[in-house]
Amino acid sequence: MIYSDLLTLLPEIVLAVAAMGALMFGVYGGQDRAAPSMVWGTAATFIALAVWIGFSGQGVNVAFGGMFVDDAFARFAKVVILISAALVLVMGEDYMAKRGLLSFEYPLLVAFAVCGMMVMVSAGDLIALYMGLELQSLSLYVVASLRRDSVRSTEAGLKYFVLGALGSGLLLYGASLTYGFAGTTVFAGILQAASEGIPLGLLLGLAFILSGLAFKVSAVPFHMWTPDVYEGSPTPVTAFFATAPKMAAMGLFARVVHDAFGGAVADWSQIVAFLSVASMFLGAVAAIGQRDIKRLMAYSSIAHMGFALMGLASGTAFGVQAMLVYMAIYVTMNVGTFAFILSMERDGQAVTDIGALNLYSKHEPLKALAILVLMFSLAGVPPLVGFFGKFYVLRAAVDANMAWLAVAGVVASVIGAFYYLRIVYYMYFGEDGETLDGSMAPTQWALLMVSAAIMVAGVINLFGIESLAATAAAALVN
Repeated sequence: MIYSDLLTLLPEIVLAVAAMGALMFGVYGGQDRAAPSMVWGTAATFIALAVWIGFSGQGVNVAFGGMFVDDAFARFAKVVILISAALVLVMGEDYMAKRGLLSFEYPLLVAFAVCGMMVMVSAGDLIALYMGLELQSLSLYVVASLRRDSVRSTEAGLKYFVLGALGSGLLLYGASLTYGFAGTTVFAGILQAASEGIPLGLLLGLAFILSGLAFKVSAVPFHMWTPDVYEGSPTPVTAFFATAPKMAAMGLFARVVHDAFGGAVADWSQIVAFLSVASMFLGAVAAIGQRDIKRLMAYSSIAHMGFALMGLASGTAFGVQAMLVYMAIYVTMNVGTFAFILSMERDGQAVTDIGALNLYSKHEPLKALAILVLMFSLAGVPPLVGFFGKFYVLRAAVDANMAWLAVAGVVASVIGAFYYLRIVYYMYFGEDGETLDGSMAPTQWALLMVSAAIMVAGVINLFGIESLAATAAAALVN
């Protein structure tokens, strides 16, 4: 019995053991001199695990009495998490090395965070959920403040830690209420208790758990940490925050509402719909006034999480499918966008002011075209792939008789298009002045071009993501 349980957890065990082994190697084998090889080794491990999980996993495997669930939904989320984490690691190596930030701890902390994310999306129990969440969060708190000589970086780490503790406290309080009224921490038991008529205490537990999870996806009104942390953290860390953790948090969100509270869809759907509308509009409106591209991407992230939550708010299998498709597209767009942001330099100094992009197309027409494609896709302009992500979640809302939510999404999308198109305007029609002169690392250039190409070529069949997401959603929503 224990053998089969450990076999189900084998990818997580392999990653944890590899990270601890690399930690020992880093401590005793030259420390920071080994950092570049450890970055590439960690990324290679992520890719190998993604291939292993994607091709060898099948059916539904439950371990430790239901505490850990390995199904198609978890595997889909893990593959997206692992691939995005690997890409962000390799594209940020050049940036970190130039600024003396490439310590051997950096890839290891990312590895431990990814291990926590993998546990999160497979959690079948409130205790397993919290363990995965805290393993991810504790690693990210340290990574956010990696630039120890920067006040803004240490401030970002401290804010993230303090507000993260608040989010964890809300979630823990909700978990204790849920345990008190359901009599179990296993999701299957909570589902059974909720299907017989949800008592007020259990409903309060659900509300507090969703509040804690909303913090992790940076949904309004639990978004306050996001702009400061995105701006203050080193840019590769910001790129990481904008990709893998978002997929993990949305996967955990879907796992909790469907596996534990699937019998109370009418109750939690209202909460999720509110989070969705508030996030879409605040993200769209607040980003308009931003001049720092990292803060702009933070508010963009808040708005996009609102759209992803729209799929969940529908409470259907198609809604989960729409959310997974949306998140896969969103992560791809962000990898390409941050590959460019990492290369924004003038006189050897990192630049984040969008005014630096004035007439960028005159000097770098190919890169400017790639950014144009990514900005249009983030805005949801047809026929790029980003449009289909929004179309999916809007359709899920309409199919669930939540047309008002879809209309709100369309309005927020139109408002949000302004700040994406403003970047394009600066690049092609801005005022002539000092321009960017930084060189782009080969990995950054390749990921920028590939991401932009996917936004164009993916309109044919979304590279099969649609059918994979449908299978994953069917495994979660029975």
